Parts: sequence; C-alpha cells; structure tokens
Amino acid sequence: MSITKEKKQELLKTFAQGAKDTGSPEVQVSILSHRISELTKHLKVHKKDFDCELSLKKMVSRRKSLLAYLKKKDDTRYNEIIKKLGLRK
Repeated sequence: MSITKEKKQELLKTFAQGAKDTGSPEVQVSILSHRISELTKHLKVHKKDFDCELSLKKMVSRRKSLLAYLKKKDDTRYNEIIKKLGLRK
C-alpha cells in the first residue's frame, strides 16, 4: 500500500528535526508505522494475500531496527516517538 503525498507531508511536518529533514529515524519510523497500519487493514480483509504479509513482516522488522538504533543513540528521542505514535516498547 502506498502513502499519499499529503499524508507524507503531514508526517514530515510532525516528526522532522529540521526544515529539509526526510531521513531521520523519527520520520522513517512514522512513515513505516503509517504503511504498517494500512497493510494491517488490508490483510484483515484479504487473509490469503501472502505477498503483502511478507512485505508487512519486512516493514515491521525495519521499524524495529530503526527504533533499536534510536534507543541506542538517544533515549529521549526514542521515548518521544513511542509516545507520539502510540507504539508498545
């Protein structure tokens, strides 16, 4: 599932560290979280879409490693992103 341009801009405004920040871990995690939620909705309807299920697992793994990096690098930024996105630790 793709993300709309408007939604991506909204996420960038919310989580970006600076004006032209598109690659910080916070931005990447927020975009991945949005895509994960969209794919989860899709998979609830289409239970046998195994290609999407594999993509979902890859995205969750990528988000997990980005969050681990962020926690190792700066614990306060990690806690902020967890609270803003409503993720479990």
